[in-house]
Amino acid sequence: MKLYAYWRSGTSFRVRAALALKGITVDVVPVHLVRGGGEQKQPAYRAVNPQGRVPSLALDDGAVLTQSPAIIEYLEEVHPEPPLLPADPVLRAKVRAVAAIIGCDVHPLHNSGTLAALKGQFGADEAAIQAWLTKWMTDGFTAVEALIGDEGFAFGPEPTVADVYIVPQVYTARRFNVPIENFPRILRVEALAAAHPAFQAAHPSSQPDAEQVTKATARS
Repeated sequence: MKLYAYWRSGTSFRVRAALALKGITVDVVPVHLVRGGGEQKQPAYRAVNPQGRVPSLALDDGAVLTQSPAIIEYLEEVHPEPPLLPADPVLRAKVRAVAAIIGCDVHPLHNSGTLAALKGQFGADEAAIQAWLTKWMTDGFTAVEALIGDEGFAFGPEPTVADVYIVPQVYTARRFNVPIENFPRILRVEALAAAHPAFQAAHPSSQPDAEQVTKATARS
């Protein structure tokens, strides 16, 4: 399998974490979202993913899966061990709800396309962008903090899909200088993930295309 991804993309981080937790090895194909105006916009990558987004997972039979929630659900169905969703249907729904808060309500409001539109089409300056990022991430984290547990990962001793979403979002919050010190449960999850081999392997700094980033390019 091949994973088309960008090293610090939160959605790519999610899928890398799910793959690593399940012990699945893939070949990583870097797709640089900034260089040359964005490799994801080029015909070669559009032939892989018509939406021009990362990640994309190319299976051994040639099928290509897109959108991180669909990819993670596929991995859970085809490689059920270790499980990333609880067996109990109520708890499973709660795990999915936390993932959806981040995947549906937070992440789309700070991805590269949204920030480019805020700047280019609506004339938002750096202060306005920072206020935007802080509001939506803080709102999302406030909800997540209230929904996850007091011990272990988000919903117990082992990582679930909720953690696969939370940890990359925390990474993004730190990258964008969004304060998170008021979320002790989330910080606990971050600390546990930092010591977990799967999250270490999936972390942006561990990727083959990882770069040194200056403040001037930090929002790209």
